[in-house]
Amino acid sequence: MCVAFRSGMVNIGGEGQIIVGAILTTFVALKLPSLPKIISVMILLLVGFVGGGIYGLIPGVLKAYLNINEILTTVMLNSIATQVLYLLLRGPMMDPLEKAFGTGYPQSSIITQSAWLTRFFQGKRLHTGIFIAIILAIAMYYLLWKTTIGYKMRAVGKNKNASRYGGINVERYMILSMLIAGGMAGIAGAVEVMGIHHRLLDGISAGYGFSGIVAALFGKLNPLGTIPASILFGSILFGADSLQRTVGIPAAMVYAIEGLVVVFAVSGEIISRKIASRNTEILTEDEK
Repeated sequence: MCVAFRSGMVNIGGEGQIIVGAILTTFVALKLPSLPKIISVMILLLVGFVGGGIYGLIPGVLKAYLNINEILTTVMLNSIATQVLYLLLRGPMMDPLEKAFGTGYPQSSIITQSAWLTRFFQGKRLHTGIFIAIILAIAMYYLLWKTTIGYKMRAVGKNKNASRYGGINVERYMILSMLIAGGMAGIAGAVEVMGIHHRLLDGISAGYGFSGIVAALFGKLNPLGTIPASILFGSILFGADSLQRTVGIPAAMVYAIEGLVVVFAVSGEIISRKIASRNTEILTEDEK
């Protein structure tokens, strides 16, 4: 999310990108032969990146070349991904055992065990995917602040017109930022399949795409800052049910707060764009 936001692109499509990454990861994992774990995991992480990246590429291209608002397109693509998942799990990707016994539970077959991420404790959900997340956060920080590509992305996010006058291909970096952001979300979908469920399930994203926006904002759009922010919000979400039982705070309150953060973030971006557009018009009129 940080890469897209830093480039001036409001990526609300994390949900859909996670779902597409999870779908493609599961599809390929079910076809994979028995390979060494490290090879299987690397292949599936790449598949997840490709799936989410392509899904992020769509609104990026539409924004860059047709000026179609990426907030609207990513929200609509979220709905499309959710419905595609619904159809696949009740059709071609449904577990044959579910069909045979007539239970019809919307889930796929279990993926090959060589593609499972290792859990730290028996019966617990914590697994090696946390290291993947940390490595990718460091990589995104390096990309944004230590490379020419990252500098140009941030320049585009600050001021598109100035970047264009400076010789930067603005459209290219808008699209690239959405490709990378979508790819990261797709990897999250792959990790969810390989580390937690070991199969594709209905509602597999569970709102993580929106949680990612909140974590990015609380981390001040710095990939390294998202690490503690993600741990904080992960702990809050995990403990929401416990809070309801012990303190009486409704678990839905956590999700409501999370939703408000997303709304304010999107609203702020829309307002800032309108102000920037108005200032540009004033400057143009003054030059005339």
